[in-house]
Amino acid sequence: MLSEAASNLKFIQSKIQEINAAIVEASEKGCPNGDRNELEKFEKAVRLLTSELADWIMARQLQELLVREDTNFKIKEITRRKKLMNHGMRTVMVRLSGGTAIPFVVSYWITRKDDKRRKREKGLYPALLCFGIYDHCSPLLLAEVSQLCVALGSMEESQRLLKERGVHLDIKTIRNTVKRFARRARIGQKALSEMIFANDKLKGHRVVISMDGGRLRIRKTKRGPKTKKGRAHYRTDWREPKLLIIYVVGEQGRIAKEFSPVIDGTLQGPEDLYALLWNYLLALGVSEVNDILFIADGAVWIWEHLQAFKALLALKGLKCKIVELLDMYHAVQHLYAFSELKKTWTRKKRTQWINEQKNCLKKGNIEKFIGALESACRGSKSKLLQRELEYFCKNSERMSYAARKALHMPIGSGAIESAIRRVINLRLKSPCLFWHEDTASEMLLLRSYFKSGRWEQLKTMAYHGGFCDAA
Repeated sequence: MLSEAASNLKFIQSKIQEINAAIVEASEKGCPNGDRNELEKFEKAVRLLTSELADWIMARQLQELLVREDTNFKIKEITRRKKLMNHGMRTVMVRLSGGTAIPFVVSYWITRKDDKRRKREKGLYPALLCFGIYDHCSPLLLAEVSQLCVALGSMEESQRLLKERGVHLDIKTIRNTVKRFARRARIGQKALSEMIFANDKLKGHRVVISMDGGRLRIRKTKRGPKTKKGRAHYRTDWREPKLLIIYVVGEQGRIAKEFSPVIDGTLQGPEDLYALLWNYLLALGVSEVNDILFIADGAVWIWEHLQAFKALLALKGLKCKIVELLDMYHAVQHLYAFSELKKTWTRKKRTQWINEQKNCLKKGNIEKFIGALESACRGSKSKLLQRELEYFCKNSERMSYAARKALHMPIGSGAIESAIRRVINLRLKSPCLFWHEDTASEMLLLRSYFKSGRWEQLKTMAYHGGFCDAA
């Protein structure tokens, strides 16, 4: 074991010396002339050399760590739970952040049943997993590839940018790498949520929660004969990804910068979204919060499931009070829709009536507001008018805008609307962009954490999640 690793270390050291010599030669030779193009080529060449040198230096450190005794207890934990047996040393290629694929000598472990029943061995490298190395990529490379894919407009753009840096990966490899990174992050989120959010507690903050749904297209393969080119027919149905945001506001009602918002979502039903909310609130210490402002539009699924969620809080002995508030701007939209249904009104009367009702809402005169709506509906048989009236009657207790304004709290769901645009619309939604459901779900998680400024926490989730899954 040590002899093979020592031999590989000598090889790595020779590569370091070789690249060092190349760098010295380049620095002595310098740029041929003062031409801009030549200078740019020289700069790129030097950058690639120094990046390759960094990879080999990192490789030397990693190879030494792979055979150190203080990592053996982690290996034993994995091998004991998985019932693995050591199958000797193997040379495996690992790509580091600079794009260099470097050989490492590491122990290979297989399951006993694989050893007896299968001709083709199937196992894993526990020592690599201990250092967060998955898919034959270093942790830094995994994180950077995933970050580029969620930040840029497509995986093709990510591939081009990586290629300029000297990292040559095909689209399939990039896609699979990002998907597995996201899956490990979700596993780590479930297992280590309290540790991850240990420094982000809601105690002493004024907390606001909001939810909403977006749109994206999911690709579903159809049954039946394939095309002449051998491709399967498919349909592209619109789906509603559901998103939540948890943020805190300062004394003047503005979003506090010292607490990064928590954004996450799901392609499943409301139950899954509220399960996410439950886990986040427990991790953030909801038991230390007295009041939470919950703002949303009039979507029925939000408010119906919120009642069950509040009952769960009471059942678990959490005395946190959730104040419900209908988004003011959605309410005004429905006011305009209501006035447009009054065909006999003039434009002047509509404008005057809407302004009067908006003032009622802002001042907290809800009874007067509902009375004006009922008066406008009197004598009309329009089902649309009755539907708009019912919308306001159902949400009458959620329109305490004057009280919220007095406390310098928000009265609109602009935060979740912005999150929908940044997380979903600018990356996942497009008439010509079709997602497989699992890929869309994983991209939703990565994009949410990236846009909320919590990428470092996501990396921690992915590294720990992969180890938890392996063990």
